[in-house]
Amino acid sequence: MTSNPPELRPDLAPKLRMAEKPRAGQPTIGMVSLGCPKALVDSERILTRLRAEGYDVSPDYAGADAVIVNTCGFLDSAKAESLDAIGEALQENGKVIVTGCLGAEPDYIREHHPRILAVTGPHQYEQVLDAVHSAVPPDPDPFVDLLPAAGVKLTPRHFSYLKISEGCNHKCKFCIIPDMRGRLVSRPAHAVLREAEKLVEAGVRELLVISQDTSAYGLDRKYDTNLWKNREVRSHITDLSRELGQLGAWVRLHYVYPYPHVRELIPLMADPKSGILPYLDIPFQHAHPDTLKRMARPAAAARTLDEIAAWRAICPDITLRSTFIVGYPGETEEEFQTLLDWMDEAQLDRIGCFQYENVAGARSNDLPDHVPGEVKQERWDRFMQKAQAISAAKLAAKVGRRCDVIVDEMDDDAATCRTMADAPEIDGNLFIDEGFEALTPGDIVTVEVDEASDYDLWGRIIKT
Repeated sequence: MTSNPPELRPDLAPKLRMAEKPRAGQPTIGMVSLGCPKALVDSERILTRLRAEGYDVSPDYAGADAVIVNTCGFLDSAKAESLDAIGEALQENGKVIVTGCLGAEPDYIREHHPRILAVTGPHQYEQVLDAVHSAVPPDPDPFVDLLPAAGVKLTPRHFSYLKISEGCNHKCKFCIIPDMRGRLVSRPAHAVLREAEKLVEAGVRELLVISQDTSAYGLDRKYDTNLWKNREVRSHITDLSRELGQLGAWVRLHYVYPYPHVRELIPLMADPKSGILPYLDIPFQHAHPDTLKRMARPAAAARTLDEIAAWRAICPDITLRSTFIVGYPGETEEEFQTLLDWMDEAQLDRIGCFQYENVAGARSNDLPDHVPGEVKQERWDRFMQKAQAISAAKLAAKVGRRCDVIVDEMDDDAATCRTMADAPEIDGNLFIDEGFEALTPGDIVTVEVDEASDYDLWGRIIKT
């Protein structure tokens, strides 16, 4: 039972969780899934297909006939982490198939690890299956190898990521995700809703909606309509959210760009019966207009403050999470101070921060006036000190209030829970350390908050 560290990276998915044991003689595939929740969903889809073909899956190399490494290529540090994971898999197992975002650079991977069996790019599921078949032929037993209706899940049973689209139409200079994952491709609304319904029927209590650009959902489909439950549903984030909220689970929205139509979501969040949590994860990245312009992002920080004020007027309990980049090329001390001042005004609830890194292929690499490493570190320290102070004040104000929490896990000391204001592993926790013994993961209970730290809360159960 520990408080969350302030340097917790906001781009990482939860750790893989698998507990099944293989039957005798069953071919087994190991899985190492790196990067963000979107990559974790890709891993789940791959493993669901493999389980349907009779393979067992393992979260590591032990006893596996081959290993799939789902890589991340978001930053150079993430690429290095992916290469290290591939090397470890080769050393521990020997049969390695690489997929994911870094798989879009096969020559780069093979230059470092020529012994890998195959390389595929992101969401190339068929190619991954072909590579597995070549390395380890399937041996299905239809009487034993039963696949859960919700497929293979790598998260705890009570929450699940729901990916609604692939790709991105933005051209941010620091990001190469559109080059690796392509332009926006939205899933049909009925397909998303059918998957969500199956997840809820399988016991999921919280749906975490993800994509590269959630608020752009349906733009590529020209907001077409799909038939769902004998009624037409538009492929639009507002309509989709409204329908998801009727399934009986918490619905949490991630990666929402602050387009004007996001205002339509706020009344849903203000309505406790809607199922849509009052939570927005919005990647603001910076606040100074010149920095945003160099990033090739909308330079509207002042109007963003007005928008935040309007959201809070409609939904006072809304939680706002965002991530920022410090030390971007050309960032002056004045620009950085503007960001700190903006933070004082915005008073965001959950804040993550990256120090800028070059990444091969990004246009920001060619910008002049790169910030020295020691300056980036110093600014990151100051930024996180500001974020920590805001978080501590926000949480202290919750002491004495009642709220609903979802139980994530149990140990001998406490139940680790989350409020509606907390996404798994990137935000804070609420701990119940008395009278928690009858709780189980996935329970939703009402607590009264009686203690706060910089990032976490403690509370006592009011009713179950």
